[in-house]
Amino acid sequence: MPKNGGALPKRRHGDEAMKRPLRPILVAIVGGSGAGKSRLADRLEHELGRGVARLALDDFYRDLSHLTFAQRQRVNFDHPRAIDWPCLDAVLRSCLAERPVRVPQYDFAAHCRRAESRSMPPARVILVDGLWLLRRPGVRALFDLRLFVECPERLRLSRRLARDVRERGRTRASVLAQFRDHVTPMHDRFVAPQQRWADVVLRSPVAEREVKALAHALLNGGQASRLSPFSIVSLPVR
Repeated sequence: MPKNGGALPKRRHGDEAMKRPLRPILVAIVGGSGAGKSRLADRLEHELGRGVARLALDDFYRDLSHLTFAQRQRVNFDHPRAIDWPCLDAVLRSCLAERPVRVPQYDFAAHCRRAESRSMPPARVILVDGLWLLRRPGVRALFDLRLFVECPERLRLSRRLARDVRERGRTRASVLAQFRDHVTPMHDRFVAPQQRWADVVLRSPVAEREVKALAHALLNGGQASRLSPFSIVSLPVR
């Protein structure tokens, strides 16, 4: 009781909400191969500053170490079934629960999961980029903000060619063949239709003002309730 014997001061309705820990914000960055998803995530991370964590759907490819290398090369890595979805779901839910997670690492040259994983501590914003993050309703529902990056096929091919030859030990001929036989048909079937579930559709390369508007929305949109795409006033919502 107060020392003067009077009544306890009334607690305002918002006091408890202000003291309650805020839930982390999950952001999905979706688009075709070479659309600029990772680049957009890099720019958002820079704008947001500290307290940001990164995940990539690429790290969640199924381990194929039980197959011969020749068999692994015949796998269609541009089909959603190539992903270990239960593992991704578990990691995302742990992120939302503010628990540290172990994130698998993938060796794209060998088409196998690496023996070592990486540790990721809790963060206030988690940026996740990948081809098919919006396809599965259960996974899609975990995200607070869903972005889709549009990009012309010719630009996507040039970017993929440069990346796979430089970073993934691929030959130019193999990249071109994969793009023609797998990437393009799988993009039309599985990737492009996800625009219908996006809060915001961006065109690559994404303008600086759009990156800043997204970062502003994430910093000020609030975590107690799901972010509204209408809070991103300078971006087209479709």
